Amino acid sequence: MENRFKPVSDIASAIGEPTRARIVLCLMDGRARTSTELAVIAKVCPSTASAHLHRLQGSGLVTVLQRGKHRYYSLGGSEVAAMLEQMSVLAGGAGKISTTSADDPLRAARSCYDHFAGVVGVALLDRFKEMQWLVDDALGHDEDYQLSPEGITVFQGLGIDIQAVRARHRRFARGCLDWSERRFHLAGALGAALLCLARKRKWVLQDLDSRILHITNLGRREILTQLGVRL
Repeated sequence: MENRFKPVSDIASAIGEPTRARIVLCLMDGRARTSTELAVIAKVCPSTASAHLHRLQGSGLVTVLQRGKHRYYSLGGSEVAAMLEQMSVLAGGAGKISTTSADDPLRAARSCYDHFAGVVGVALLDRFKEMQWLVDDALGHDEDYQLSPEGITVFQGLGIDIQAVRARHRRFARGCLDWSERRFHLAGALGAALLCLARKRKWVLQDLDSRILHITNLGRREILTQLGVRL
């Protein structure tokens, strides 16, 4: 039983120290940073930051990429980002998170694993539920949804293959609690399909080193015209 809980306790111990918590939280925007930059953000000396980064790397919470003489640190994967999002909700939302100057665009629109999050993600789910394109799945988990006949028509009209989405080995459509908005955005296979479509059609652009999503002028027009959401 002790071995079973050891990995969990290792992660909790690694992230529970205040300086290390500041480091991983500032990496939530998806940008890779050097140890020097992280030392400034965490308000510690470079040698202390290096020691904390070594501990975080050993727990799988951060990864390092060597580029020339520089080493760039980022979160250890989408699962780590999702875990931090949920922890941030429990901690009281965005108001208690010490992050970077990217706060405002990060809150406006970002990717959460493989779906829309932030103000845009919440607005989209609100619209889908308001129009009853998505309805509660009484037989599923809390915050699980199914498409109504009207919803199927809308999403297929966007070009999403609903049968293919249903065939994926994951929950079809579910609410994911947004750490900055403290409300739900759309996750699951349907949420992933929607973000994939938005990227393909250039409705959104994403920085190579960030989870921030930039809504294009085309995206604003199409999302308003086809989904009725003004961004």
